Amino acid sequence: MANIKINGIVLSESNVGDFDKMLTMLTPAQGKISCMAKGARKPKSALLAGTQIFCFGEYLMFKGSQTYHINSVEPIEVFYNIRTDLDKLKYAVHINKIIKDVTNENQNCYNILQLLLNTLYTISETDKNLELVLSIFKLRLACYLGFTPKINECVNCKEKENLNYFSIKDNGFKCQNCKKLDKGAIMMSTSTLNAIKYTITAPPKKLYSFNIKDQSLEEYKLIAKIYFNEKMEKEYKIEEIF
Repeated sequence: MANIKINGIVLSESNVGDFDKMLTMLTPAQGKISCMAKGARKPKSALLAGTQIFCFGEYLMFKGSQTYHINSVEPIEVFYNIRTDLDKLKYAVHINKIIKDVTNENQNCYNILQLLLNTLYTISETDKNLELVLSIFKLRLACYLGFTPKINECVNCKEKENLNYFSIKDNGFKCQNCKKLDKGAIMMSTSTLNAIKYTITAPPKKLYSFNIKDQSLEEYKLIAKIYFNEKMEKEYKIEEIF
């Protein structure tokens, strides 16, 4: 069978037999795929480095009847700092699990892959608050999955001023008056409102270039968490990895 070159990132790995690995990878055009890496666990294998979780690389592979088979790999980024910091590792593993949940084979995942790479880079190379990183990731991912909140006016009356509440139920900002009919709407400060607007509209490479703190950070985290869980119909919790 013909070999094809595919850029992708390893989301998870599992051992098969004595020396092989089965990988779950995210690719821009093929979506989430399963890949067999024969002999990848041998100490001198050329596939050793490129088949570890978080490795982003260029893979030469062919498609079998049920899975892809990797022949060679050129690692591009391995996010080394994530592997040496337990807190960073915990958040990165959690993010990978979310990506596995929301992606499928034969799905255009270019934007989601770009988001994942930018997120892992931010975790690996900066000291940005990990809870803020996770919240930004969730809110932006929700947009890519078709759940972009309405942020330019009240989702109910179209008022453009005094948008002090976020409605989980109605997917966006609400004014003071319309909030009265939505007991689940979450009050937010101007800083939180601006952070949400920026998260939704920012260029991908500048997504993580802002900071908020104190009460605004707590509001932002709460909104991102509840909104994402509601739209995914699942409660995501960070689990201890050891």
